[in-house]
Amino acid sequence: MLDWLAGGMLACGLLCLATGLLPAGSAGDAMLRVAPLLAFLGTVIVLAELTSAAEVFDVVAAGVARAGRGSYAALFVLCVAFASLTTITLNLDTTAVLLTPVMLALATRVGIAPVPLAMTTVWLANTASLLLPVSNLTNLLAADRVALTPTGLAATMWAPQLVAIAVTMGCLWLFFWRAGRRGARSYSPPAPHRPADRTLFRVCAVVCAGFLLAILLADIPLWAASAAAAGIVVAAFAVRRREALRLSLVPWRLLVLVPGLFLVVETVDANGLHELLAAAIGTDAGLPGMLRAASVGGGLSNVLNNLPVYLAGEAAVPAGNHHQLLALLIGTNVGPVVTPWASLATLLWFERCHAQGVRVSMKTFMATGALLAAVALPAATVALAVAG
Repeated sequence: MLDWLAGGMLACGLLCLATGLLPAGSAGDAMLRVAPLLAFLGTVIVLAELTSAAEVFDVVAAGVARAGRGSYAALFVLCVAFASLTTITLNLDTTAVLLTPVMLALATRVGIAPVPLAMTTVWLANTASLLLPVSNLTNLLAADRVALTPTGLAATMWAPQLVAIAVTMGCLWLFFWRAGRRGARSYSPPAPHRPADRTLFRVCAVVCAGFLLAILLADIPLWAASAAAAGIVVAAFAVRRREALRLSLVPWRLLVLVPGLFLVVETVDANGLHELLAAAIGTDAGLPGMLRAASVGGGLSNVLNNLPVYLAGEAAVPAGNHHQLLALLIGTNVGPVVTPWASLATLLWFERCHAQGVRVSMKTFMATGALLAAVALPAATVALAVAG
């Protein structure tokens, strides 16, 4: 389904350009803007895939379960921290694609109910993606629009990020982790996970740590940092495990889908969407206007998809209303937890759960997600206003 979606979106965008619905100048501007995003996305996913192949995630997941010492409350806090850290530092799609199967496999090994772990990964893939430009493609766009460095974005978004994670934790415990929901009183901690190749494990772990430090402390483009990190890891695998290097590591689906989304959104924006969104979002730079922008972003993300909604909404927010734009970002990052198509990470998560034989009731998914969004969106927006 996702292959057809990606190909169809790109074909639709090219058709709009060929028929004149999308002006060539607007298409050129969109492609210039998307080029560094694609470079970052392609290299960071390769980095994450090879880090997973080096068993870094498996070691951490087993360590998390051992640290919990059989206590569900401790395991809950540790899993939240693990999923949040993965999303913040390695992108929400990494959490959806790579962390989900690791957590589900861990659930099988230690006798933990899989649904609480599955819901932890998908919710935090979205709600923990506010802090750094690397966490979400929408963050890259927003940081560029308001001229914020990675440390500048973190300094602005730390409060809404903490609030979003706190609300997510409360909803996760209430709906999935509390006694009577999780299916057991305690669990048996697993044995430590021993990676098959300790050298590859160490290289990937060090490179990931260095990548995080580079984007926080060095004034270099994100795509350059991710490309350098991926290059080092690829070189290590070329020496130690060449058979793991294959073309399927490159996220071709995403690299096709994102340009298509940009072209389609530019087309719709040029043919009336801009005026509708401008009227819906308004021009109020204060808290009411911020709440309005966050609500529009979250609501439309669940109807359409968060990336095109952010792209279209960004153009509708007045240039000087930086906090209103960041409130829109909160809406499009924290809000897409109600429908399966609201974010690409959620679609990828559903794919992984299906492959592992884990089923989450659609009624439960949408009802609990709606309650999470209804609380987390305004709470994070207010935190942005207060901290700002």
